[in-house]
Amino acid sequence: MARVKVGITARKRHKKILDLAKGYRMARSTQFKSAQQAVLHAGEYAFMGRKRKKRDFRRLWITRMNAGLRELNSSYSVFIKQLREGHVELDRKILSLLAAERPEIFKKIVAEVSKSK
Repeated sequence: MARVKVGITARKRHKKILDLAKGYRMARSTQFKSAQQAVLHAGEYAFMGRKRKKRDFRRLWITRMNAGLRELNSSYSVFIKQLREGHVELDRKILSLLAAERPEIFKKIVAEVSKSK
């Protein structure tokens, strides 16, 4: 069997990693071994960040809704229970948007839901 030389393949692999590490500080952007570790960790952080983003937005929506509900002498937990019992299919994102930008519509929704219990 003939000897396989990996110069071209290795250079491609190294170049790909170093391109991903472009803009990193010090050796992480120039040395392959450091760049490889940095890119690996960056990928892990990016993956976790995408999951974290969903959590953070849900918390924000709940906080906005709760602030709007407190002005109407209600609370988030009671309101969500009433929504479920009333079979209202509005999600937290839409409700928080209404609470922040259209309080008069939000007030009508809260009145309708609390009336139907």
